[in-house]
Amino acid sequence: MTPDATSPPRFDGRQRLILLVLLGAGFMLSVDFSILNVALPEAGEGVGLGVAELAWITSAYALPAAGFTLLFGRLADLFGRRKLFLAGMVLLTGASLLGGFASNPEMLLTARVLQGFATAMTIPAALSLLTTTFTEGALRDRVLGLNGALLSGGFTIGALVGGTLVSLMSWRAAFFINVPVAAAILLFTPFLIKDSSVSQRVKLDVPGAVTVTGGLLALIYGIIEKNLPATVVGVLLLAAFWVIELRAAAPLAPVRILKRPNVKWGNYAGFVVFTMETAMIFLMTLYLQKVLDLSPLATGLIFGVPGLAAVAAGPIAGRFIGRYGYRTVLTAGMAVQGLATLPLVFIGADRLALAILIPALFIGFFGHVTSIVAYTVTGTSGLPNEEQGLATGLTSMTQQVAITVGIPILSAIAATQSGDLDGIHLALTVNVIVTFVSLLLIWFGLRPRDGQATAVPVQTKADEKLAASLD
Repeated sequence: MTPDATSPPRFDGRQRLILLVLLGAGFMLSVDFSILNVALPEAGEGVGLGVAELAWITSAYALPAAGFTLLFGRLADLFGRRKLFLAGMVLLTGASLLGGFASNPEMLLTARVLQGFATAMTIPAALSLLTTTFTEGALRDRVLGLNGALLSGGFTIGALVGGTLVSLMSWRAAFFINVPVAAAILLFTPFLIKDSSVSQRVKLDVPGAVTVTGGLLALIYGIIEKNLPATVVGVLLLAAFWVIELRAAAPLAPVRILKRPNVKWGNYAGFVVFTMETAMIFLMTLYLQKVLDLSPLATGLIFGVPGLAAVAAGPIAGRFIGRYGYRTVLTAGMAVQGLATLPLVFIGADRLALAILIPALFIGFFGHVTSIVAYTVTGTSGLPNEEQGLATGLTSMTQQVAITVGIPILSAIAATQSGDLDGIHLALTVNVIVTFVSLLLIWFGLRPRDGQATAVPVQTKADEKLAASLD
């Protein structure tokens, strides 16, 4: 046997550059999101937004980012993933310049809406380019592990450096920082990444696109604003979307895909993972600043240091999935996230609680990142390349919706109690219960069935050698 036949496959130079471009885009968006969160008060003051209106700087971004991700993921399948990725980068560049030069609330909020659209275009296109460039197996699991680590690292690094960057320069830097990175991505992408081809052009399912997008927008708006009529409209539109997809000749999201156990339960897992962890971070931020009376800088460090350490979970999760299967790793990651949240239910108003909180955050972030990688692998496995845009659109939509609705839902639960600490304890109790009930549902939902592939990937000898080489 020749040396070439026995040596494990590795990333070649071109693949490494592709990773740099595609993972770099996701990392940039996650860093930018965290930096702008830190800059919200300064940005609002700079353009004349009142304190009560600051939440719309986030909501203006979240609504299109969550509402249009599925649509753009499918458009990437139909009309070309690279085209949509580049269009998203162009839009992000323009939106960031508009936001950086904003002189009134209308300009700033318009920039945030356009950034949300750019995110909805870019994230599923980049992820589907990753899943189609790297074949299913140990190599793709490793790539998705790196993607999960960088997304988590981006949020953490953004929180850590955001305050310093805004202090040294201004809130406008949170917008301008995107421009040179996006320009570099636009420059190199056409030379590195081939566009996807569609063998047969399919007409866009317009009724499906309208109902799913309108339904998501109404539902998310209703949850954010606690508006019951909007929530009801959202549910009705999503129900209409399901009926349309059952009858459409060329559906936007074929029901046969939505019914696949790995797609259905993988996305449900992602929704629970992101909803519960996002809400936990928000509640602990309130705890640190309102109950323990810590400064924003100290709060950022308490979250940032464990967050940076937990970034290592991404590559480790990729190797574990290749070894044990996504079903085992996904439920194990959720169990770690839930178990790490459990002691926070009992912390008191003394600063000695930090001795419990900081290790719990470290362990919980590790489980969280592991779960992110595992749910992405679960939701995109076993599908042909021509449907990877839809699959990654679903996983990206799940993430955006969960991040958006998690805080309002658990904050409403906390608000039922008279004291801040009692409310936090109650909301975290619900957090833990939902996580473990969902874990059991997912474990049984992903169980191997007769005549269907198991949740443990079939690995070739080359895959096993690759996994060994990455250890």
